[in-house]
Amino acid sequence: MRLRSGVFASSCLLVQALGVALFLRGFFPVPVRSLPRREARADPPAEPAPPGAGVVSNWTKIPPPLFKKVVIVLIDALRDDFVFGSKGKQFMPYTTQVVEKGTSYSFIAEAKPPTVTMPRIKALMTGSIPGFIDVVVNLNSPALLDDNLIWQAKTAGKRIIFYGDDTWVKLFPKHFVEYDGTTSFFVSDFTEVDDNVTRHLDRVLKREDWDLLILHYLGLDHIGHMTGPNSPLVGPKLREMDNIVKKIHISLLSKEEASLPNLLVVCGDHGMSETGSHGGSSEGEVRTPLLFISSAFEKRSGPLAQPEHVQQTDLASTLAIGLGLPISRNSVGNLILPVVGGKTMREQLRFVHLNGFQLSRLLQQNTLAYEKDPGYEHFKIAEKSHGNWIKLYLEGNNSEILLNLGKKVLKQYLEALKTLSSSLSKQVAQYDMYSMMVGTVIIMEVLLLLLLSVPKALSKRAEFEVPLSPPLFSLLFYLMCLLLCAVHVIVCTSAESLCYFCSMSWLTAVGVMMLISALMCGILSAIAKIFENSRPPPKNPTVSSSSWSEIDVLILAGTIGHVLSLGASSFIEEEHQTWYFLINTLCLVLCQELCRNYFLLKECDPQHSTNVKQNFDSIGETSEYKNIDIPAASNSKLGKATSSSEFVKGSDKWISVATPWIILICCRLLRSLNQTGVQWAHRPDFGHWLTSSEHKSELSFLAAVSLLTIFFLVQRRCSLVSKIAMALGLLGVYSYRAAIGNVIFPWQHGGRDISKGITEARFVYVFVLGIVFTGTKDLLKSQVISTDSSMKSTGLWEVYSGLVLLAALLFRPHNLPVLLFCLLIQTMMTKYIWRPLKFDAAQITIMHYWFGQAFFYFQGNSNGIATVDVSAGFVGLDSYVEIPAIFLTAFATYAGPLLWAIHLLCYLSSEVSSDEKNIAVGLAGILQQWVMAVSATP
Repeated sequence: MRLRSGVFASSCLLVQALGVALFLRGFFPVPVRSLPRREARADPPAEPAPPGAGVVSNWTKIPPPLFKKVVIVLIDALRDDFVFGSKGKQFMPYTTQVVEKGTSYSFIAEAKPPTVTMPRIKALMTGSIPGFIDVVVNLNSPALLDDNLIWQAKTAGKRIIFYGDDTWVKLFPKHFVEYDGTTSFFVSDFTEVDDNVTRHLDRVLKREDWDLLILHYLGLDHIGHMTGPNSPLVGPKLREMDNIVKKIHISLLSKEEASLPNLLVVCGDHGMSETGSHGGSSEGEVRTPLLFISSAFEKRSGPLAQPEHVQQTDLASTLAIGLGLPISRNSVGNLILPVVGGKTMREQLRFVHLNGFQLSRLLQQNTLAYEKDPGYEHFKIAEKSHGNWIKLYLEGNNSEILLNLGKKVLKQYLEALKTLSSSLSKQVAQYDMYSMMVGTVIIMEVLLLLLLSVPKALSKRAEFEVPLSPPLFSLLFYLMCLLLCAVHVIVCTSAESLCYFCSMSWLTAVGVMMLISALMCGILSAIAKIFENSRPPPKNPTVSSSSWSEIDVLILAGTIGHVLSLGASSFIEEEHQTWYFLINTLCLVLCQELCRNYFLLKECDPQHSTNVKQNFDSIGETSEYKNIDIPAASNSKLGKATSSSEFVKGSDKWISVATPWIILICCRLLRSLNQTGVQWAHRPDFGHWLTSSEHKSELSFLAAVSLLTIFFLVQRRCSLVSKIAMALGLLGVYSYRAAIGNVIFPWQHGGRDISKGITEARFVYVFVLGIVFTGTKDLLKSQVISTDSSMKSTGLWEVYSGLVLLAALLFRPHNLPVLLFCLLIQTMMTKYIWRPLKFDAAQITIMHYWFGQAFFYFQGNSNGIATVDVSAGFVGLDSYVEIPAIFLTAFATYAGPLLWAIHLLCYLSSEVSSDEKNIAVGLAGILQQWVMAVSATP
């Protein structure tokens, strides 16, 4: 069946989308869920029935609340060492005193990744473990429909007041009797975002018309995003938070009644990494302090021991018991026993029994073989022992036996709770491997079919024979269908956990199996046809038809090796090492290729020597009218008169040979600039040294030199207007960084007031838009008015220059050398490697892709969301605007790959060839390049 390339590509895209959807459905685990929220308020379980007849317990209701008023102070990005470490003693003296000598219990709460705000709020209020899919909706949080503490409190008639991050207002609409939300994404705001919360405190603390007060402070998180955890701004912010805790605590103590005490909870939703970001699983990101402060607790005496570790999900269960509410149905948390340790043994056993009953019911609704679960077995044993204890208690036995048995039952319950919680938590991280494997098979088959079809798809007609019809009627097709259906039946009938692909209808599953079989048969037919067409002719058998070079072998092996490495999580965590290795190896192979061309082959192959000379001649000629990476010769006649042998024997040859080694040195310097990955991300690097306050002068000098060099590398190929705009724009970049306090001007001797730099950043945006507009105008003119290749190349390069200016603005000052080396490597490879060696478009595309991926990690990025620089999305904004913030953050994160992709377009568009087969190959699936034949007049 003959198909045009567009129809074939569209069909492959649809099938690929099916495979990706199946893979993602299996990759994102289905959260553990219980009954819908409207059915969540059922009657609580009674105490375990005592053995024997005639003895019945009369406690069948939810225990009464333990606290009258509860205040939750959630400090965003509060790390555990900010309270329990040296910073806590220095900047939070009141909190430290309460922790060490007051009536409080201190814990370190461990959060599960992803450590971003919205999933953490869900975990705190529902006790469940949100998945990574919640990161996607973190920017626009929908209303939370699961059973949660806020809904239970509102249903019970409790009055809730909230001030702080408006994520709470979006998650719990119409739940608060009074609220004032502040946006959490404008990270340049350190003070107003917290002042908007604190200004309500004095008024609310005097009132009696509330039961639960929630305060969410964002300033510390914003400071971390902008300047990191070691910033001098952290100390004053912690001191501010300490004063707020002091004010609330004193107010609660002054209003306590004899009946019920009040409770103050101080916690963080997540921590922050050493760079100030969060979202990953490093120790600084997942460990947060959790403080319970109340007069109901015993006053601490003696030295403070290391705080006990609990799970962040335990807070929901503990607060539910403290407020006299049912535990959320989807909670996987355990009751923090010391909080209720002052109650009687019967009350403590009642509390842990309610928690165990809720966890066991959740296990029953999500696990088929729940009766075999060790946690469920332990709970049943503890429940039976609890019944025996109740029998002794109701009989009036007050001996030591009753107390010892109660402690034993309590221990059994705690062990059962721990095992049940662990079993449920594992289900959240349990992937649907079968769905993932089916999706992966479909994706790999489509990719292989595309690779086999590339030679014909790149032809002029772009029309080829798809080997589809014969396989549909072959015996192999039907045998594969039967085999896959048999495998499907075996997997689905023997699976212990739920599987999405098995839950599909049999008709749909059989259709997917037929699709997989058809693709496999088509691939086999295509491979057989390729081998049939590639048989050597009977004459001249000694002539080798192989045209594979070391570059081709490296590109193929490197690409396949990288794809295979993604099958291991450790390679994904440290993927930057793979790209560093590949580009280093590429540089060595390029050096070998250059030495062979200049020193070996020209001696034994005169024709090759002539080709190399012609390549250098073509560089000088094309640079005269294309206005690309090599400066135009000032005198075209002089360029023609110079013999090509002088090019080869001159300095260009040695610079060309030295270019791979210069690139290796640049890459090694960039590796030292930012540590990334997981294993060694905590180690100090040159970037940390530069960003410390003691080395601001060195950072300023490096930033100025980098910006000046960037201008000289970019301006050579721009128009006069764009050159002026670029110079003023880069000056504005330095002024912006000086305004926000990152760098200093040489004439600055004393301190300078720090601002948000909004005026300076917007000044740069004007020039970015102007340069991009000028380039876009030239591109449109080259397509509509004239067919001049030089105008098109100039337009593309000016668009590229505008994006370089934007990247310089968004990059942090210590990352400006990354942008500088990016431009330097592109210039050197274009002039001294790609053009002299005449690599084809496919080879150059792969090289651009490799370097683009490497520069993604040179920026300090990783495959974890913790390294995303959110502050870049707010450069020049005085309020949160969603679309610009998302665009700027995404551009700053992927600037490396994007700049290399745009440079690829600039390079390919500048290539002129009279051969119609010389087409420009862009990045697969993303970039498209128009083919033009331009006749140039010297």
